Amino acid sequence: MTAPNERSPAQGASLLDGAPAADPTAREASAPGVPTQGAPARLRFGYGTNGLTDLRLDDALGLLADLGYSGVGLTLDHMHLDPLAPDLAARTQKVARRLDQLGLTVTVETGARYVLDPRRKHGPSLLDPDPHRRAERVRLLIRAVQVATDLGAHAVHCFSGITPDGTSVETAWSRLADALLPVLDAASSARLPLAVEPEPGHLLAGLADFHHLRHLLGDPELLGLTLDIGHCQCLEPQSPADCVRAAAPWLRHVQIEDMRRGVHEHLPFGDGEIDFPPVLRALAETGYQGLTVVELPRHSHAGPQLAAQSMDFLRQAAAFGRPGAPGGSGTPTSPRAPSGPATAPPPLREAPPRGGTP
Repeated sequence: MTAPNERSPAQGASLLDGAPAADPTAREASAPGVPTQGAPARLRFGYGTNGLTDLRLDDALGLLADLGYSGVGLTLDHMHLDPLAPDLAARTQKVARRLDQLGLTVTVETGARYVLDPRRKHGPSLLDPDPHRRAERVRLLIRAVQVATDLGAHAVHCFSGITPDGTSVETAWSRLADALLPVLDAASSARLPLAVEPEPGHLLAGLADFHHLRHLLGDPELLGLTLDIGHCQCLEPQSPADCVRAAAPWLRHVQIEDMRRGVHEHLPFGDGEIDFPPVLRALAETGYQGLTVVELPRHSHAGPQLAAQSMDFLRQAAAFGRPGAPGGSGTPTSPRAPSGPATAPPPLREAPPRGGTP
């Protein structure tokens, strides 16, 4: 797949958006998403298909290209490139051609709620007590690596899962490390980063947990990190911008949305507490090369409108976040007021599904 077309300011792209995709043929020299040294990077914004589930995939991709997005976070699910349906290779090639036609790059995400089990959200996980069930998740991740390779993706995203009742922490970490070994083998063969996401409430919940896994596995070259900016606001002791700087050497994929301290609920920009210009400035200054993907999985009923509003917000926040720009350090002139110094997180609260929401 060829690199996406660069969009000029006349076409409405942010000055921090629209950098060309990494050449998939260059993976031997440098894994996609690896931070670079030198001048600040131009950020490339994407939107997650898990926030566009009421649209056909072809229509969703066209919408994002029309709005000026550089790429897409493609969640493999029954409505969007079903990883379990027949003729996956042929369907993947069709999507690859569409991405190429639209000038979009891609990261493959594996957070579909019920793609493996119609009764258990995100089940089975890599921590399932049943080894045969764990193997189902492993097979899905290996299949995702193949899909990502065929799409010329930057990375494959995954997560640990919640520690099952009656399972010790030591056993859970051992299961996770063992389960990821064949996935890392597949990623290594493809020279494609596996980007693990710290998820509130999961075994691997924060940045410290990612480093624990990294050490358990012997720091494999292609084990990278998915950093969700909202999760940083939710539970990390550092500010989101400081989390970006701390995570930079391992950062391979970024998800972004608004969020409140101690409440795990993905919110549209402006509905939470995050000051975004410093976050985007940190991503640019650390040389992050991957996609920064809007993650609003509970808002598909308003997906097209929120995709448009999100791009407008990110362009404005990126402009405020440039060195020397007014509000570039998080002053009250930025799109969000400063969230203040980070504190120890309060007890985590999962936001319940919104009753009556479409």
